[in-house]
Amino acid sequence: MAYFERIGSSTFRATEHVGGAWVEEEQHIAASLGLLVHVVEQDRDSRRDDALVLSRMSYDILGTVPVDVVQIEVQVLRPGRTIELVEATMSHSGRAVVRLRAWLMQTGDTAALAGSGLPRIDPPEAMDPWDPTTEWLGGFIRSVEVRRALQEPGRASFWARTAHPLVAEEDASTLARFAGMLDISNGMATRVSPREVAYPNLDLTAHFFIQPQGEWIGYDTTVSFGDTGIGLTHTIIHDRTGPIGTHSQILTVRPL
Repeated sequence: MAYFERIGSSTFRATEHVGGAWVEEEQHIAASLGLLVHVVEQDRDSRRDDALVLSRMSYDILGTVPVDVVQIEVQVLRPGRTIELVEATMSHSGRAVVRLRAWLMQTGDTAALAGSGLPRIDPPEAMDPWDPTTEWLGGFIRSVEVRRALQEPGRASFWARTAHPLVAEEDASTLARFAGMLDISNGMATRVSPREVAYPNLDLTAHFFIQPQGEWIGYDTTVSFGDTGIGLTHTIIHDRTGPIGTHSQILTVRPL
């Protein structure tokens, strides 16, 4: 079963695999972030044929979302021949719940200049399988396979993949599938048990300097808590070729 089923031109029904990690009747927002990328790419392809790539995705999470029907609208904020800024808004019952602003860019050949000083992580085969349901609830967490190397509380490298399509009977890009997995990084390198502290993220901003390949997404993640109820999760994103981008999430830290 997929994470979403399309029931209209701009409406989608979430399935049980989207169930949340703190409250199962609320969405784990991860899959919705991938769905927004999928819809932005479909809108792009309906308007132009040069396949600009999404290089920056900045999400604001405006509230909790039930496992229910959602609607997505797309607007081009800054049109251009080689660069566009596009906004996609997900709503539930007329209330905006997630907003994505994405920069789309034209690609070119810079192979002679390619390189990065970002550190690599071990491949998935070198890490032990880990069952995230030992710490977390929810249909989404149950739907992913994880291999993890935990260095210390709040610091881990890991790989994740899922066998579930993003949208039933639709082909989603590898980038959309990766985007649909980014949000789990906050829960895979736990500083404190989620039974003791809630620390949901209010946003997620991802930058990709290489478009992803393959089924495994790799994470090099650090979770930090400040002393005034604010935290930060920061991740270097990998595929099997090495580092391909980063993402960060601001957290509201709430002892239970």
